[in-house]
Amino acid sequence: MTGRRPTSRAASGDGAGSRTAGRSESGDAAARLAASFGFEEVAPPEKSGRVRAVFDSVAGRYDLMNDIMSMGVHRLWKEAMLDWLAPRAGRRYLDLAGGTGDVAERLLDRVGGRAAVVLADINVSMLEVGRDRALDRGWPGAVRFLAADAQQLPFADAQFDACTMAFGIRNVTHVDRALAEIRRVLAPGGRFLCLEFSRLVLPGLERLYDAYSLSVLPVMGRIVAGDASSYRYLAESIRRFPDQDTFAGMIRRAGFEQVRHRNLSGGIAAIHSGWRL
Repeated sequence: MTGRRPTSRAASGDGAGSRTAGRSESGDAAARLAASFGFEEVAPPEKSGRVRAVFDSVAGRYDLMNDIMSMGVHRLWKEAMLDWLAPRAGRRYLDLAGGTGDVAERLLDRVGGRAAVVLADINVSMLEVGRDRALDRGWPGAVRFLAADAQQLPFADAQFDACTMAFGIRNVTHVDRALAEIRRVLAPGGRFLCLEFSRLVLPGLERLYDAYSLSVLPVMGRIVAGDASSYRYLAESIRRFPDQDTFAGMIRRAGFEQVRHRNLSGGIAAIHSGWRL
């Protein structure tokens, strides 16, 4: 187990009616996500291929993309996720949708390289960038890189002490299946931490944020990466992703307990935490 486990059970609603409503809302959110590619309605099998094409396009500039989308603050958000995780040496970690490996690298730095880390991503182009980065940073043997689908993980049950996922869950077609798989591969007492763009909770900033992400961001994507459409999808996918409470309900529905979230930068991003108890 990683970090300090809470001792009280998280509330999931008041009474059977609230629990039923929460399950229904979470199920509806999962269905909507499976049938959307940004603002466009698509068949779920089509979404998977189109998302893969987006990340094939942006793989070489993925870290720059995150800098553009968050104005560089994503680095602080990732550190905040690892602060909450409090990784320990000798533990087994899965960094899912790990992309270019910046979360895995930060985690290893915190434990002096004394942990087993698997970096899994469905996109081979992203993994290739991550491997090159590992070679450049001198830690190629510390991380196992693996092409894997979050909806069907190639691991036996109870293999990991913790799973991290940064800015990846909203791109999964069937989020409910991915959450169930994450819980399956966590050992009892294991923890899931998910960092994702979320919903603003500070009043008055919505127009400014919408103008930046939906209008400015695609233009910057065209200028920096020659790809406005991929950046437009990424901005739109943030709008389609559920709010903090609804996503927390989805995590509970997958069987996690002690589900909590912390807002970052006024809700531009949020970290969700859940335990397999």
